[in-house]
Amino acid sequence: MAPFIVLTGSCILFRILGFAGVPYLADWQHSLQAAVAAMLLLTASAHWGKRRPDLIRIVPRSLPNAAGIVTVTGLLEIAAAAAILIPAYSHAAAVCLAVFFVLIFPANVRGAREKLTIGGRPVPGLIARTVLQFAFIAAALLASPMIF
Repeated sequence: MAPFIVLTGSCILFRILGFAGVPYLADWQHSLQAAVAAMLLLTASAHWGKRRPDLIRIVPRSLPNAAGIVTVTGLLEIAAAAAILIPAYSHAAAVCLAVFFVLIFPANVRGAREKLTIGGRPVPGLIARTVLQFAFIAAALLASPMIF
């Protein structure tokens, strides 16, 4: 739930900063790009901290090297956070993020079905997690300048 809170809260904050005169944040799309980047940096931070063992645990058992997958997905999140802010790469980053969110969904399904925790907090239930995943996909795609 924290990533969704960061996504929505920072988007609102960035729009307020845009209205206050910060040129880059003067439109909703740049504010959304910055919010997606903030959310990705938050989620990436879990890949190396105390939440890392929890993330390794939710990787589907059928995939090899869960620790490696967690490391790579964290690095991808950092790269996407940067890329979505660079005009030449923002569209590709947005599309890749939508695909990324689909690809990591099985881990979220496992976490929900097995009632696992991340950082001591329960993973959202399957319905809530599905709604969140669609929200993240929508945010990524709406952040693309080529979608609208």
